[in-house]
Amino acid sequence: MKPLTATDSETKSADPISENLVALKSIFPDAFTEDKIDFEALKQLLGGTVDEREENYGLNWHGKRAARQIALTPSTGTLRPCPEESVDWDKTQNLMIEGDNLEVLKLLQKSYAGKVKLIYIDPPYNTGKDFVYPDNFQDNIKNYLELTGQVEGGQKISSNSESSGRFHTDWLNMMYPRLKLAWSLLRQDGVLFVSIDEKEVQHFRIVANELFGEENFVANVTVVTNMKGRNDKKHVAACHEQIVIYAKPAFVSFGLPLTDEQRAAFKHTDEAGQKYALRDLRKRGGPDKREDRPKMYFPIYWSPTDHRVSLERQSESDIEIFPVRGDGSDGCWRWGIDKVRAYLSWMHPKQSDRSGRLDVEHRVYLDPSISLSGTPTTEEEEDEEDGEEIIERTSKPKSIWLSPSFSSDSGKRAMKEFLPGEAFNFPKSLELLRQCVQIGLGKEGIGMDLFAGSGTFAQAILEHNALDGGNRRFVLAQLPEPLSLEEKDQKTAAKFCDTIGKPRNIAELTKERLRRAGQRIREENPMFAGDLGFRVFKLASSNIRAWEPDRANLAETLADSVDHLKTDRTESDILFELLLKLGLDLTVPIETKIIAGKAVHSIGVGTLIVCLAPKIIQEEVEPVALGIVEWHKALKPAGESTVVFRDSAFADDVAKTNLTAILQQYGLQNVRSL
Repeated sequence: MKPLTATDSETKSADPISENLVALKSIFPDAFTEDKIDFEALKQLLGGTVDEREENYGLNWHGKRAARQIALTPSTGTLRPCPEESVDWDKTQNLMIEGDNLEVLKLLQKSYAGKVKLIYIDPPYNTGKDFVYPDNFQDNIKNYLELTGQVEGGQKISSNSESSGRFHTDWLNMMYPRLKLAWSLLRQDGVLFVSIDEKEVQHFRIVANELFGEENFVANVTVVTNMKGRNDKKHVAACHEQIVIYAKPAFVSFGLPLTDEQRAAFKHTDEAGQKYALRDLRKRGGPDKREDRPKMYFPIYWSPTDHRVSLERQSESDIEIFPVRGDGSDGCWRWGIDKVRAYLSWMHPKQSDRSGRLDVEHRVYLDPSISLSGTPTTEEEEDEEDGEEIIERTSKPKSIWLSPSFSSDSGKRAMKEFLPGEAFNFPKSLELLRQCVQIGLGKEGIGMDLFAGSGTFAQAILEHNALDGGNRRFVLAQLPEPLSLEEKDQKTAAKFCDTIGKPRNIAELTKERLRRAGQRIREENPMFAGDLGFRVFKLASSNIRAWEPDRANLAETLADSVDHLKTDRTESDILFELLLKLGLDLTVPIETKIIAGKAVHSIGVGTLIVCLAPKIIQEEVEPVALGIVEWHKALKPAGESTVVFRDSAFADDVAKTNLTAILQQYGLQNVRSL
């Protein structure tokens, strides 16, 4: 039974450097000498693909190398569960994590890498104030402020003015490791939305192209947030912000609901009462020439007497219609001949221009389920807009988002329904984030907000689920940034925390808004049975005690170190650290059973079995081991199981060895101790 110690990989977050070295060594073993990379050998193996130029296009700044290293350094922290601050702890799939989002991102790597569908980031804008977010793990918020140079000896110090050489540097150093880690959490069809202003957008784009690949850039969306313009600008009143979108290669955006104007285009009604619109069958916009898609060029015949449409001439009076472009040259149809034949009853001729030349229109139904059941026979005959025909019942997102509901004032009104006063200066609009959710998340999947603020993103997901019955989940991270009664713009929020009996910090506002928003959604949608809860976790140091000897009192240090686990931590704290470090979802089911008088926990239907009983004597070893074996057989986990015990529970190595031997005899090979 091998102990899990503070230095083991299983007790740390993911270690990207070690993983990269293992991957590189598996591909290029010849490039390693005594487990060190021989760069000259690696260059030879890579041939001419190595770029050795001294000058390369990109963005460099002081601290970039350190920022990259920070992203690659594992975290030794953990997330402590707080059921008493949560809503529907036992059944919810949503997470609200209180702590520095950099450490949170590191801790989530093993459990959530490649599983998140949408990440939204609304980072602190570079307004000249220092950033609360440091790149050094500490438990206490006071240390965060000291590390970022915001306070010294308990007093606030100078701000980061634009004239300072570190104005952009600080922001980039704060963002770089977070962006790198966030990208690794996304699924192959995942997408990243970043709200940003003009001060850093050009720097962000260069850094994002470097981290994500320029080919994964999707759009730079302009969002009009203040039609009157903000008066804090010297020459031009700013009316907009931007959302920059990057996505993984398999991403496909979801359409937006049709506007009233777009729905009005479906003005025709068929015999069954179904509404439809007419669209040109001729392809418009390249490639729309005959030579581009020659099999899409063929005649369609129309009878002016009985309005019959066919692919063969059936009467001398039939009119032959070819796809002809506006300049008179040959064009092509949208559909291949097989699809046209299946849809002949949906065809309708129209006069295309003043010359009287005829063109053909086809029906597009408002109900997307009314579509062709078959598929085109060849790739060349495939409808180029086959996917678009389905999503034409929705609207493709545009690069400018203009609506009164996207304004900062709208965001303030939505927030004040739950949190009084000016708790946040420029809260994001609820409708704006619902639009991001609509485009990037669809009806299910995990959406993550790394700077949760007032919790608008999570509320948008909850409301959207109630609206369409979706099964979207959220993961939030928010630093417990303190609120002061002495600060004018924080006074109202600080007083509100006092009225609800909570500590004065922003994370408490986030949680309270989610509680109140979920309650209101339930009241307004009594038939909705979906998830309106959230589990609260707080960033903390590991439950596993590191060896930190007090040289002035070695005897006491040795005595304290007999138990590897910290004495002020609960069994639940330890369980959830195991989930994180072994790569299990933080909402995975946990079942508890009493075996031979000991509490045994099954996590993820037997993927992890944990017994943290403080004492297991020799006489209890066999009944505990056999009880676990029997339960494991009943659970029938899909993969290999890990069994974990408290190391100090055993009086000697004999009891520990006997228990391990019994478990391994019955196929439970991976037995560890804490």
